[in-house]
Amino acid sequence: MHPYKRSQRLSILLREEIADIIMRRVKDPRIGFVTVTDVELSEDLKIAKIFISVLNEEDKDTTLEILNSAKGLVRSEISKRVRVKFIPAIEFRIDKSIEHGDRIDRLLREIKKKESSED
Repeated sequence: MHPYKRSQRLSILLREEIADIIMRRVKDPRIGFVTVTDVELSEDLKIAKIFISVLNEEDKDTTLEILNSAKGLVRSEISKRVRVKFIPAIEFRIDKSIEHGDRIDRLLREIKKKESSED
């Protein structure tokens, strides 16, 4: 018996495969450094939300547009690499968790700085 659900195992596999597909198969010079941070699958495995992180803040919209236009290529490559009954529909999204974590880190540093200046 596996310790976690099939959707979790499949999302890990899809994250690795999609990262490789973006790196090797999507041939657009406008794409910079892209990291696939997470893949969330619906319970019925029909929809995959792919969260990406882009190195340059200015390139986020362009990269997201390019990846969304390459959905068909990504999906067909997944069908060749992964053996599942249904290939999920793909939605690319920008991962906001890194920005959120950075904001929390800045706020904690500000609090620490205020506490040290009060002492």
